[in-house]
Amino acid sequence: MNTYLTDEELALHLDRNPIFHLIGDAADGLGLEAYVVGGYVRDIFLERPSKDIDVVVVAPQGHPQDAPGIAVAKALVNHLKSEHRKAWLSVFRNFGTAQVKTSLTPQEGEDEEAFTEVEFVGARRESYSHDSRKPIVEDGTLEDDLDRRDLTINALAICLNRDSYGQLIDRFDGLDDMEDGLIRTPLDPDITFSDDPLRMMRAIRFATQLNFQIDEETFAALERNRERISIISRERVIDELNKIMMAPHPSKGFVELSRCGLLTLIFPELAAMEGVETVNGRAHKDNFYHTLEVLENVVRAGAPLYLRWAALLHDIGKPRSKRWEPGVGWTFHNHNFIGEKMVPAIFRNLKLPLDDRMKYVQKLVSLHMRPIVIADEEVTDSAVRRLLFEAGEDIDDLMTLCEADITSKNREKKQRFLDNFRLVREKLKDLQERDNYRTWTNPVTGEEIMETFHLKPCREVGELKQAIKDAIWESRIPNTHQAAREFMMEEARRRGIIVN
Repeated sequence: MNTYLTDEELALHLDRNPIFHLIGDAADGLGLEAYVVGGYVRDIFLERPSKDIDVVVVAPQGHPQDAPGIAVAKALVNHLKSEHRKAWLSVFRNFGTAQVKTSLTPQEGEDEEAFTEVEFVGARRESYSHDSRKPIVEDGTLEDDLDRRDLTINALAICLNRDSYGQLIDRFDGLDDMEDGLIRTPLDPDITFSDDPLRMMRAIRFATQLNFQIDEETFAALERNRERISIISRERVIDELNKIMMAPHPSKGFVELSRCGLLTLIFPELAAMEGVETVNGRAHKDNFYHTLEVLENVVRAGAPLYLRWAALLHDIGKPRSKRWEPGVGWTFHNHNFIGEKMVPAIFRNLKLPLDDRMKYVQKLVSLHMRPIVIADEEVTDSAVRRLLFEAGEDIDDLMTLCEADITSKNREKKQRFLDNFRLVREKLKDLQERDNYRTWTNPVTGEEIMETFHLKPCREVGELKQAIKDAIWESRIPNTHQAAREFMMEEARRRGIIVN
């Protein structure tokens, strides 16, 4: 992090991309002011790559220009085309905004995609009604535009006009907050969050991504305004949740969501996992914090988004399955199957995709106890074959999840499980190479069973299919259609389905 750059140093940074001087020249030619604002400026100081270039255009008092952002975008595109450069302009007149895409490329070594799109908007002021986050928008000054920003670290601007090129505007001490690692709103946080409650999610998301702390006054406003989240669409909420999930340490975000009371409102199933109950002096572990530990473990293993979701949901069925059994203690029988059934409703409520990604999470939630059971007992070929067949192409992710699930503070116990998991992985590799069970399918289909015995769909069909699977997995018959069919005929006679 390089928090305190001079205006001259900022100008040199902007010079890495010729687009900024061209924007400034276009604005100067129209008698307008242009500023690069928000995340792009923030990320200069945080030394992070940024693909989003947002430019605010200000018409000085008395200037006749309507829709100044669109005017500068048009002037920029005309200039680019006059130099025979490719440029595309999209205008959204109802919103007073425009987007320019250009083939201008940055200096060698920079990320080309970070410099291909620029969003233009005129400076504006906003006012809100209580039941909507959609503002009433009016033309405004640069100060008005920065006032409406969500966080001080996002309320930074750099001038692009020739006379003041590189000059930083920091009305709310955003640089000091970056230096202090602090998340704070520019204006009264109660007004900021009440006007647009999505800003509450954004505050927690940025605190998570940047590993910053939320200012005490700002956090208190999160607690006071949490019910306002109800006016925000689930699509907006899940977009922020997914960004939290992909942060280096997503557990921080979920702890903050829980602390301020937002988690109960947006994700009650996860919130229900928090807390410890004690009976006769015996307590179970806090499943919420255990889950966050598992999530951190899969993140360390380089997990993509939906493996992280599987980690977050792997024990989601525990609150519903929790029982106190005298002489036994706390039990969570079948929590994996209960969790598997909960996944579709959770995905539906959160507006997560109801496609193969959901089924993938369901599968891992359902199977996450299986490798643990195998590792705790004798690691047999039969048990590993069953696991490999049921997990299929997702077996490696399942093993990553299960290894992450070993969070015991007992070093000896933890090491024993990890050693056993290594044996499971070795057997998996051996069987994959020897039997190709990763792509295994039953040699005899349910349709063939029904046709052979003139049956309609019924329990007997399922039982015969399972018996064939068991025989193959236990190496009692070869994994061929002929052997499976012969076994099917013998098993059917034994069960009285056909008569000699």
